[in-house]
Formats: sequence, structure tokens, C-alpha cells
Amino acid sequence: MTNDYSRTQRLGEQIKRDLAQMLQFQAKDPRLGIVTLNAVKVATDLGYADIYFTVMKPGMVEADDETVKETEAVLADMAGFLRSELSQVMTTRITPMLRFHYDVALERGHKLTNLINKAVSEDKGRSGDE
Repeated sequence: MTNDYSRTQRLGEQIKRDLAQMLQFQAKDPRLGIVTLNAVKVATDLGYADIYFTVMKPGMVEADDETVKETEAVLADMAGFLRSELSQVMTTRITPMLRFHYDVALERGHKLTNLINKAVSEDKGRSGDE
């Protein structure tokens, strides 16, 4: 069982590397911002791969909902092309279907860090008053 998990994990990392290069050098859609692939989770039967990404548009600090939805739609439209390109690069018999999801983990981590920093500064302010 651990060998299956290890294989899918290695395959996910390979897909992540290959897709990152394809998005950087072959994707010509102007609606696509700077896409960073954070993780790829491949099903044990290699039927599909869930790809988690973040996106930045030039001049933006954080991606808004409109940018995220637009990027998700562009990537979903490109999924067939990307899968066919992956099948030429990969040595596996089966190339998984690609499903793209916006990764909210970084955004949540940023919000939690801000809350912690705010609580610490408020605590320091209270202890300094006494």
C-alpha cells in the first residue's frame, strides 16, 4: 500500500514540474496571470489529478474572486491540451484527467498570521499600560 502512495506522490510531483513548464512557455492566453502550482494529488488509479494553484495578476497584491474564477475557467478550458501534452512527456500508460482548484491554504495562512500578529500587538499594548 505504501508503494502505491509513493508512486502517486512521485507522479504528482512530476506532473507539477511538467505543467509548470507548459504554463510558463506554451500557454499564450492573455487572461492567464502568473499561475503557481502548489500541489498535485493523483488518484491511486491514476484516473484524475487534482491540481491546486494560486494566481497573481501584474500589479495585484492578492487575487480577487473574479481573477480566481477567470483563471480557473481558463485552466479548465486548457485541461485537454495540457493533458495531451503531458501524455507525450510522461512514460505512464495512463495520463490522468486534470482538475484545477484554487488553493485557499495560503490565503487562510496569511489571514491567521495577521490575526496572531494583531493579538500579540494588542497584548503587548495592554501589558505596557499596566
